[in-house]
This record gives sequence, C-alpha cells and structure tokens, in this order.
Amino acid sequence: MELTGRPGRAMDAAEYRRAGAGQIAARVAAGRVSAVAVAEAALAAIRRVDPRVNAFRATWDDAAVERAAAVDAALEEGARLPLAGVPLAVKDSEGTVSQQARRLVAAGAVPVGSTSVPGPGTPWRTWGVTDRGPTANPWRRDVSPGGSSAGSAAAVAAGMVPLATASDGAGSTRIPAAWCGVVGYKPTTGLLPSRDGAGLSVGGPIARSVADVVLYRRAVFGTAPRGGTRTPGAVPRVVWAPTLGFNRVDPEVARVARRAVRTWADRAGVALRDADPELRDPAASWTAKRAGAEGDAERSDDAHNRDVLDGVFAAADLLATPTTPNLPHGHDGPGRVMSVGFTWLFNITGHPAVSLPAGRSAGGLPVGLHLVAARFRDDLLLDAAAEFEACCPWTFPDP
Repeated sequence: MELTGRPGRAMDAAEYRRAGAGQIAARVAAGRVSAVAVAEAALAAIRRVDPRVNAFRATWDDAAVERAAAVDAALEEGARLPLAGVPLAVKDSEGTVSQQARRLVAAGAVPVGSTSVPGPGTPWRTWGVTDRGPTANPWRRDVSPGGSSAGSAAAVAAGMVPLATASDGAGSTRIPAAWCGVVGYKPTTGLLPSRDGAGLSVGGPIARSVADVVLYRRAVFGTAPRGGTRTPGAVPRVVWAPTLGFNRVDPEVARVARRAVRTWADRAGVALRDADPELRDPAASWTAKRAGAEGDAERSDDAHNRDVLDGVFAAADLLATPTTPNLPHGHDGPGRVMSVGFTWLFNITGHPAVSLPAGRSAGGLPVGLHLVAARFRDDLLLDAAAEFEACCPWTFPDP
C-alpha cells in the first residue's frame, strides 16, 4: 500500500492505521508525505481511539510536531533516516532516556507519548493503569492487555502507533504482545543494557509485523549481532514443547498455539517434532535473583536448565511453546495462574525470544506462539518468525 498524503496535509485515518513503520519511513524518506503530517495523523488517532483503550499516560503533541519538523528538515539536507517520521510510543517507566529509545529517535522516529504500566498494590504485573482508569485490551475491554508493557501493546494493536518500546524482565514485552495479538521481541540478554540490577530485564519492541521488528533491530543495534542466519535452503528444525516440563496450560491455549505451529510446518516444510524438555520451574531462581538472595539450590536449577537447553539447541534451531499458559485475564487479576510460566526462564538464561499472534480463542481472545532460539541467534529467530508470519497471517482489532 502507499500513503497518499502530501507534505503538510492531513493523512487519511484509515490509511494511517494500516501503515507499518517500514511503509511510513519509506514514504517520508521519499518525500511522498511529511513527517509532520504523519505525526499529526498519529496524534489524531490517539485522540480518537485512546478514550476507549487508555493506552497512553501522556501525549506530547507539541514536542512530536516539533521533532517531526526536524526530521523533515534533516531529510531536505540529505540525511538518511531508516525510521524517518515513524510515530513511536515509549513505555512510561523508561521514557525517551533508554538506549533503545535514543537510538530509535536518532534513526528518525518521532516520540508521541508515554504508555501505561502497572500501578502499585498487587504482586502481579500483567495490567496497566492511567489516571483515566485501567488499560483495556483492544480485542475486548473486559480483559487485561497484559504487562508490564501494557500500554505499548494496546497502542500498537489498536493502530494508534506502528511501533512502541517495551522492556521484558519476566515476559513484560512478550505477554502483552501475545494478549493483544501483536509481535513482541526480547533480544539476547547483553545486546542492550539491563534495565535492572539482577540483569533480568532487557528492552525490546512491540510492533504489528516481524518486518518492523527487523527495522527496529537495524536502528538499535546497527549491525547484526553475531550468530548469523540460517543456511539458505536449510529446513528449520523446531521442537514443540507444550509445557516445558512444569507448566499447567489452558487446553484452549495449547490447541490454538499447536495448530498454528502445525500450519507453519505444513506450509513451509518445517521439521517439527514434539519433545517437552525436562526443565525445572524457574520461579525460585527468578525470585531469588530479583531479591539478590540467590543460593545453591537456585544455581543448581539454573545449571540444569542451561544444560537441557544446550541439548535442545544442539539438535534443533528453535523451541516453540505457547507464550502464556493462560488466556488474558480480567482486570481483577490472574488468580493463582502464573502468566509468566513460559517466558521468565529465558530472562534467566538470556535466550532471544519472540511472541507471534497464533490465533484466537472461541471467545475472540488472542493467543501467542512463543519462539526461542540459541543465544545470539536473533537473526535466525526473526527469519523464522517472518516465515511463520507469511504462513499464518493475522488481523487486528477495530476498537
């Protein structure tokens, strides 16, 4: 598709909503539309949609237009900006000061506001709050969008922005991506500075397509991290692990995610096998690390899990699981279910992971497919994610 807006003129709302980050950047760089016009379209979308979603804690209207005008001026002077004019939402807890946000802005992105995170009062973090009330899931307002990058996922899914920053210490990028039906990527630990003293939290993007996640990586990392891509023509080897050895999974979640990975395998020739590895529940280790109280038992669990995963990735390219063991919960919380059951292990081990839309439940709620690769095989991971996306395309809500 093409953006038909002209420099200085308003963009069509439906056309803006359909445009991805890469499409916007290409049209702005080519002079087909101005960055200012795109910023104004983004701010108009937020004014129109966010009263029903509450994804944003603040919007920066004047600063966004000023930044967009600076992008237009830089392009006139010959600058090459891979994210020229792309509206960017930033997670409230990091704003524009994180390394990923600063690099995205340097690449031409235009921050338009900060997105909701959980408030105080509960030990679970899979929700978001604003001064106007809780953040709604764009698919169904009575359920949570996940968290802690709640507003980022909701804003992207609802079409208010094509790209948002997130951070992931136990699944906080991947869980809201799964529950809002968008893409959430946790890079290999160490590629970005950790967001916490325990070294568990890493920044990452939430986007509507794998192509836009790849664009994020180019802007933030510059050159591709070591590890390389899969050998051209090689059949990807994928292990489907429905529980990782310790999760109790909602049967509907398992069915939707398994059907998606089976469809991918059938359409793309993926070598798929079922082999649930005997991993240990990382709850005690994760909690001890966050508290700075790690002991011998936790270190033993970590060593066991790393050994098992080394064996998995010696024989396969990717590990596939549901992103969460449960469907999106209501605004009263998940009860006794640990929504982080499939995600937080890989914050301890540092493996790169991505959540992709796998389909929806009978009640219309999104389910995520979680792909994990060996450390520093981020390119292979996203190559596979793009292949999955081509085989299993997804749609977005109309909030």
